[in-house]
Amino acid sequence: MTTLLQNVNEEVFRTYVFWTAVLVVKMLAMSVLTGRQRFRKKVFANPEDIQPSKKGAQPKFDDPDVERVRRAHRNDLENILPFFAIGLLYMLTNPEPFIAINLFRAVAVARIVHTLVYAVVVIPQPARGLSWAIAYFATAYMAVKTALFFL
Repeated sequence: MTTLLQNVNEEVFRTYVFWTAVLVVKMLAMSVLTGRQRFRKKVFANPEDIQPSKKGAQPKFDDPDVERVRRAHRNDLENILPFFAIGLLYMLTNPEPFIAINLFRAVAVARIVHTLVYAVVVIPQPARGLSWAIAYFATAYMAVKTALFFL
């Protein structure tokens, strides 16, 4: 195991850490974006969040704008969290630095674009699908390369 850790390229590691931190900030921002949409639309999921002046108001779970942001956030959880794990393991395979660095960048930029075109400034397909696919296939590539390395 020590040999594996000694083979990790410092530039690859630093790039992975940087883009992972960027994606963590991006995911944290999704919570704020959801809250912003809820307050803007006055749509709350919990009775205690409804203003007392709105007596009789009920929680609402079907506002399209709030749900769009929530779906984008859920999509992040389904795609970014696997990247965090496999990116770290992929580094242990001593990948070509140029390839690894650009895979990390591609995943991060694609996930940021995905959020922008899905939840911030809605742009018709194929923008969302392409940004999702870039990150998905880059992550899948790293997973396959890692599995084959340790086979």
